[in-house]
Amino acid sequence: MMALVMVLLAEAPADSLTLGDAIGLGRSRAVAVTLARLGARVADARVGQRRSDVLPNVSAAGAASRQTRNLEEFGIPFSGGVTDPFSVFSFQLRASQTVFDPAAFGRLRAAKDSVVAAGLDVETAGLLAGTTAGIAFLRAVSAEETVGAREADSVVAARLLKGAEEALGAGVTPAIDLTRSQVQFSSARAQLAVARNLRARARLDLLRALDFPPDTAVVLSRSLAEDRAGLPANAAEAIRFGLDHRTDLKAERQRLEVMNRGRSAIRSENLPSLVASGAYSESGKEAGNLKGSYVVQLGFSVPILDGFRRQLRVREQGLRIEAQELRVRDLEHQIDTDARQAMLDLATAREQAALAEERGRLAERELRQAEERFKAGVAGSLELVAAQGGLVTARDAVIQGRVGLALARVNGYRALGVLDDIRSRP
Repeated sequence: MMALVMVLLAEAPADSLTLGDAIGLGRSRAVAVTLARLGARVADARVGQRRSDVLPNVSAAGAASRQTRNLEEFGIPFSGGVTDPFSVFSFQLRASQTVFDPAAFGRLRAAKDSVVAAGLDVETAGLLAGTTAGIAFLRAVSAEETVGAREADSVVAARLLKGAEEALGAGVTPAIDLTRSQVQFSSARAQLAVARNLRARARLDLLRALDFPPDTAVVLSRSLAEDRAGLPANAAEAIRFGLDHRTDLKAERQRLEVMNRGRSAIRSENLPSLVASGAYSESGKEAGNLKGSYVVQLGFSVPILDGFRRQLRVREQGLRIEAQELRVRDLEHQIDTDARQAMLDLATAREQAALAEERGRLAERELRQAEERFKAGVAGSLELVAAQGGLVTARDAVIQGRVGLALARVNGYRALGVLDDIRSRP
């Protein structure tokens, strides 16, 4: 499976790895998710252990012995006191079945609830791992876009440098203008080198989040179009949705149910229990001449006093339940806060992205006008350098606006517990 994924990522088309793909891979491949799955399997194994308490128990035993006995020990007069050596052969089959044990059945139900909670923990771990992978993907895309912007800046700087050289040769501008253009060109190249380093590091972080080897070739999709239909329209609706869908809250509520069942099981230990058992055995002095006997019994036990241990365990479990109820309430408040913040961040990110796009268009227009004024000799290189720097800043703002909006979407889906619903295309 691992090799197949590698081949698909390496040979897929240019839009192979989208934001949704990265989130899905993070949810399925992260080490934390694998550990949570193992924890769920452990919880399932515990159910079998608890079930064994109410299932039949069967055992068989056999023995062959050579012995002597002192009959005087039993008050039987015998010459010499000790018998001659003799052999004894015995075989026994014993079985028992719990008929009524409310504590055992209560522990079994609690174990089954623990399996449900462990399954919800797997979902929660997947949510966190998917969010981490999605953020790593967006950072990699941001770094990729930044490299593209710095390459475009280098092209512009080279063009302006060539124009300054021509203007200086024509005697239109002083030498200082050429020097300033050379400085801008060198700065653009230095920024491009830094951007390429950050891109390589961001890719390594992404591969780590996806649990891929560092040398895996991955082509990123830059499509970050927003799906406006995927999130609630207002904070109140988002809060209700989050409280209904967050798996971490479901897991904590399930743990509270497990604790309540555990307390009920402890209280049930005060009730009588009923067990049916029986045994059949054959014994004799010779293996070929054994005689059989059996015993069948129905027994019950009534707990009366165990030093108040059960009562103290009930009290301890009650304190654990109280602490768990506090955790549930705190998580409900946290989900409320997460949902409100997600809606605020999403609205702000949309506005910032729109403003950044407009700023980018204005910066491009400003650079064109400054370049025309420079060529016409009505403006110096300072105005051109300022316009060039403004375009660099505007391009960064556009990148951050687009990525910031996508990040707000990821956090919004995470806050509502439906990260699987995110799509990188509308």
